[in-house]
Amino acid sequence: MSEQASPDARYRRLRRRLRQRRGLPLDNGAVRPRRFDLPGSRWLTMFDRPLLAIVLLLLIIGSLMVFSATFDWSRETYGTASGFFVQEHLRNIGTAILLMVIFALVDYRFWKRLAVWLLLFTVVALVAVLFIGEEVFGARRSFSGGRFQPGEVAEFAIVLYLAAWLGSKRTQVASFLFGLAPFAIVVGLVAFLITQQPDLSSAAIVVLTAGAMYFVAGANIFHLAAIAVLSSSVGVFLLQVWPYAQRRVDNFLAGLRDVTLAEYHTLQAITAFLRGGWFGVGVGQSQQKFGALPAPHTDSIFAVIGEELGVLGAAVVVVLFICFAIRGFQLARRAKDDFGALLCVGFTSWVIIQALLNIAVMTGAVPSTGVPLPFISFGGSSLTVVMVGVGLMLSVQRVATRRVPISERRSELANTDRGGRHRRPYLSRAGGSPGIAARGG
Repeated sequence: MSEQASPDARYRRLRRRLRQRRGLPLDNGAVRPRRFDLPGSRWLTMFDRPLLAIVLLLLIIGSLMVFSATFDWSRETYGTASGFFVQEHLRNIGTAILLMVIFALVDYRFWKRLAVWLLLFTVVALVAVLFIGEEVFGARRSFSGGRFQPGEVAEFAIVLYLAAWLGSKRTQVASFLFGLAPFAIVVGLVAFLITQQPDLSSAAIVVLTAGAMYFVAGANIFHLAAIAVLSSSVGVFLLQVWPYAQRRVDNFLAGLRDVTLAEYHTLQAITAFLRGGWFGVGVGQSQQKFGALPAPHTDSIFAVIGEELGVLGAAVVVVLFICFAIRGFQLARRAKDDFGALLCVGFTSWVIIQALLNIAVMTGAVPSTGVPLPFISFGGSSLTVVMVGVGLMLSVQRVATRRVPISERRSELANTDRGGRHRRPYLSRAGGSPGIAARGG
């Protein structure tokens, strides 16, 4: 009996090693049940809990600060301190969370087929807003009383489209004709339409986010340098065309030499941080929000945080965004395909770039721009598109961690093969070849 068992045992060990090297399950072909389909499992376990915890903390801090920044104005407008907060902000949060859950439950690969149509809709909306949009302070950026802003939808659409396009193995990312040229045309068209509103900050976010995705997808470094030079040249040209932008840059440079000469918005934000000190003056006790800070519940909300919660409270917000970035890139590494990986990279970069710009403006590190703080600032369309992006990231994680039949895993391994002359992405993933990097050329 032992003589017959020994060859069988060696055969089983050899088969396990071969299957392990190929990245396949170690069973004998049976289909394992999906982990999240087991009876009694809670629906919350379907989602990435670290990412949910980070987003929830940011939403709680944002809700607290929005209420603090608007209770006086709400009392005058609605007759109650919580009227605006309850009727507007909580409604926006509820809608955004519902959409996040829906997008998290739907397989993210379903949206790949809609990427082109969403981009076309966005381009049409960007053109339409220039003619029939609502004019506020000389700019046309929104419809329906500011509730729908095509520029913010464009930031979402460009991430989804580039993830689908760059994630296709037929796309030669490092090629000039099939990579750089179409990339520059699409991103340049969207950014150009946004600048016509005018909205330089949203255009910059689109270009920077697209550049990050292009780099991770395996772009030629010289092509990236060319894009950077071209974008900088366009930015300098626009400064000469629009006097208000040049005036902001001049005020910023003057503020670097003498803080008292800084732009009004930046000066009031710095004053708020000085009043707050290390530990803040207490929630609801800010004085700068009463007429001194422009838009204290949107663009200037980080200054309100600095005044009421102090430097330590502002540092907690910064740490949460750092944790969001780390977790987002971790989910990208675990994605099952390039489309999912690029979605996570794109949405993570998009959120972090927005946060960096907002915080940099409030601390006087860059010229003043109108960029909301993700998850924290009041805003219907801005909060909604960010939460939809989080939902897609959760969907990527949910699909990557579920158990699937062996046949499906074999198909996925074949579909994600980037062999031959196609460039490999810079971002390695679990289950793929270790140390994936761009090849020469």
